[in-house]
Amino acid sequence: MYNPFSESESKNFTDEKLVILVLKGNREALEEIIQRHQNWIFNITLRMVMDPQDAEDVTQEVLIKIITKLSTFKGRSKFRTWVYRIVANHVINMKKKATEKKYVSYSVYGEMIDKVPDRDLPDQKALPVDLALVLEEIKMDCLLGMILCLSREQRLVFILGEIFGIGDSIGGEIMNVSKDNYRQRLSRARKKVFSFMKQKCGLVNQNNTCHCLQKSSALIEEKVVDPNKLRFTSNYKTEINSLIEKKYSHLKNFIDEKCRQLFREHPFYDSPDYVESFRELLNSNELQEIFNFQDSIFES
Repeated sequence: MYNPFSESESKNFTDEKLVILVLKGNREALEEIIQRHQNWIFNITLRMVMDPQDAEDVTQEVLIKIITKLSTFKGRSKFRTWVYRIVANHVINMKKKATEKKYVSYSVYGEMIDKVPDRDLPDQKALPVDLALVLEEIKMDCLLGMILCLSREQRLVFILGEIFGIGDSIGGEIMNVSKDNYRQRLSRARKKVFSFMKQKCGLVNQNNTCHCLQKSSALIEEKVVDPNKLRFTSNYKTEINSLIEKKYSHLKNFIDEKCRQLFREHPFYDSPDYVESFRELLNSNELQEIFNFQDSIFES
C-alpha cells in the first residue's frame, strides 16, 4: 500500500508530476491524488477525533482545502509536506469535537476507568459477534481515549511519530518546526501517554488495575461499546505495523516499546471514496476555472 512518508516514495516525485497534470486540466490526475492520500488523512483524523463519522467529515473538509488550493502549490517543498501541513493546520485549529470534550485529562480519564466495575465475561451466546472482536474494540476505544487526553498539537505529533513511525526530518517539515523541536515534542507526548499506560493498562503490566476482559460486561451494559455496531474492528485490511518503515529507532525501555507496539497494532482503515463524493465539486465552475479541465472520465 502507498505510504506518502516513506523515503522511497518521496524520491519518485509522483505527486509533483500529478500536480503538473492537474494544472494542465487532467481530471484523472486529480482523482489519483485524492486516492493516494485519502486513507492516510482519514487515519490521522480518526485518531485526532476518535469518532469515525467525525473523522469522515474532517477528512472531507481537509481534502476540499487541498483540492481548491492545489493551484497555489509552487513546488518550493515536497508535495507531501505541503499536503500534510494543510492537514496539520486544519486538525489543530478546527472546532472542538464532542469526544474531545470528554477526554480532558489523564486524571479524569483515570477516574472514568476506575468507575467501570470488574465483572465476569459476557456470555458469548448472547453476543452477535465473537468476544475477541468485542475485546479488541474495547482496547481500541481505550487507546484512542489516551491519545485524546493530549493537547491537539501533542496528539498529532504522537500520531505521526509513535504510531506512524515518522522521523524528525519529515515530522519537523509537517509540523513546521526544527528536528530538535519535533523530537522534544514527541518525547513529551510519549512520556504522558506511556506513563498513564504503565500505571493503568493491564496489557502493559498484568498487575495494573484495568483489564479489558474484566471491564467488558460493564462497558457493554453502559453502551460504551456496542457489539451490534462496532466502530473500530471492521473495515480494515491491515495493521499500521505492516505499512511503516522499520528503520525507525527502537526505544531502550522494554515497557515503552510494549506501549508503542499496542498503538502500532492499530488497524489501518480504508477511508470512504471521496472521489465519488466529490463529483459535484470536481465538475463545478470553480474548479473548471482553476484547472481548465477538459471533458473526461468525470462526466456524469
